[in-house]
Amino acid sequence: MSKMTSMLFTIFVLSLLLTGESQDFTKRLPKNTLGLKKEKLSHLHFYFHDIVSGRHPTAVRVASAAMTNTSSTLFGAVVMMDDPLTVGPESSSKQVGRAQGIYASASLSELGLLMVLNYAFTEGKYNGSTLSILGRNPPLNAVREMPVVGGSGLFRFARGYAQARTHFIDFKTGDAVVEYNVYVLHY
Repeated sequence: MSKMTSMLFTIFVLSLLLTGESQDFTKRLPKNTLGLKKEKLSHLHFYFHDIVSGRHPTAVRVASAAMTNTSSTLFGAVVMMDDPLTVGPESSSKQVGRAQGIYASASLSELGLLMVLNYAFTEGKYNGSTLSILGRNPPLNAVREMPVVGGSGLFRFARGYAQARTHFIDFKTGDAVVEYNVYVLHY
C-alpha cells in the first residue's frame, strides 16, 4: 500500500470513528422504534361493486389493444376503478371504503385479470388505512385468491390474502358484485 493510500485510509477510518457515521444507507431498527407492537390477524368481510354500465360507472376501460375486441378473453383491456366497498351485497348497504386501482385482461387462453388495487377504508377504526392487492384474478372461478402485499395506517407491514367470490354478475351489462374475505397479518 502506498504512503498516500495508507494516509487516506487512516483519515477515512478516523472520520468514521469521530462522526459516528457510516457510509451504509441502511441500519437495523428495533420494532418498537416504529411503534410496532404484537402482530395480529384480522378478518375483513365486504362486498365490491364493479359498475361498468349506466350513467355513473365506477369502472371504465382506459386502454385496449387492437385485438382486444376480437379476443375471447378481452386480452389487453385495461380498466380503472373506484368501486364502493359495502357491508352487504346491496348497493344501498353501508359503504366502508373504496377499491381503487386497475385491472387488466392478461391472459390469451382464459379470462384472467391482473389486479392492482388499494382497498381504501373510510369507516370504523380502519378509516384512513389501506390494503394493497397485487395478483391474478380468474373471475370465472368460484373462488379466487389474491395476495395482500402491503398497507398503510393501521395496516402498515400488512401481508395476507383476499378471497373473492362472485355474488352477482349481469352478463349483459358486465356489472358485478363480488364478496371479499380478507385475512391480513398486521401490527
